[in-house]
Amino acid sequence: MKLQRKNRVRALAVGALAVSGALALTACGSDDTSGGGGSAGAAKTSNIKCDGKGKLLASGSSAQKNAMDVWVQAYAGACKGTEINYQPTGSGAGVTTFLQGQTAFAGSDSALKPEEVAKSKKVCKGGQAIDMPMVGGPIAVGYNVPGVDNLVLDAPTLAKIFDAKITKWNDPAIKKLNPGAKLPDLKVQAFHRSDDSGTTDNFTKYLKGAAPGDWKHEPAKKWEGTGGQAASGSAGVSSQVKQTSGAISYFELSYATAGKISTAKLNTGAKEPVDATVDNASKAISEAQQVGKGDDLALKLNYTSKAEGAYPITLVTYEIACDKGNKAETLPATKSFLTYAASKDGQAALKALGYAPLPTEIADKVRATVAKLS
Repeated sequence: MKLQRKNRVRALAVGALAVSGALALTACGSDDTSGGGGSAGAAKTSNIKCDGKGKLLASGSSAQKNAMDVWVQAYAGACKGTEINYQPTGSGAGVTTFLQGQTAFAGSDSALKPEEVAKSKKVCKGGQAIDMPMVGGPIAVGYNVPGVDNLVLDAPTLAKIFDAKITKWNDPAIKKLNPGAKLPDLKVQAFHRSDDSGTTDNFTKYLKGAAPGDWKHEPAKKWEGTGGQAASGSAGVSSQVKQTSGAISYFELSYATAGKISTAKLNTGAKEPVDATVDNASKAISEAQQVGKGDDLALKLNYTSKAEGAYPITLVTYEIACDKGNKAETLPATKSFLTYAASKDGQAALKALGYAPLPTEIADKVRATVAKLS
């Protein structure tokens, strides 16, 4: 068991911390999901319906990279004639590349804006781009503060930290939330994403929604806060936290798990501070409302939830594709791959990686929408 666990952590670390833009099909072996009741290999590929041949290019959200690694490996094992190449360039870059007609689909941690939908009509002949939820999970607040193992923070304090209003770890606001902790007189090193990022968008939506008096900036994929240091992608900021004393940043739980990075609990107003866990994120996602029209399945999350055990800094990552007007040479493989990703098998592989599988009713809608792509 120790060897299996060691192998699983090693495989996850490779997937989470690699900074290469190219997708490494061997980054996550079958051990990645062995703790979740079976591997991503033969047992789960038996239900994959292969369709289409050749190379399928996609790019975007780095938040879903670890999920994509597992899905791509499983799909490649079942469908020998198709190569899926997903590059985790960030949500903003992925959407831009898709709107330029260079990829079959894009991954984004934020739903398309109206102007992006309008632009997509030039690429989606006779149709438009739509949002399909595929990956859910918590955005963890990872930190590296020597001697502090159970840090508690709240929205106002986080807003001040990431806007350079709190600059030392022994600040009175942090002390008040952590009365028993030995907080050092250490400089806060706040890291944010340098690239346009849906993770940044969701994180700043939380800050704006839960602490509007302390976070004056509008939520956006591009970082708008004051001060701090920048790094590229979730792999970049999580690596900086791991190696920098006094560091703090935001990234998907899978990166914290892989890097063995401590994560803060959130004081949301519930009876107990809430951990960044898959189950707690699922509680928050269950409150989401569909705001997209027709086959667009964009969701609105509740960033100010005070429900017991609901972790409010949660994102849903979308796959973005044309509802109509997809390229004939890539449509069959696109539908086949996305159908697998949204399937019970595809979603079941996520929990061991720190992601929250889609609620059944949402996954059903996604599969029905994928089947209608043309």
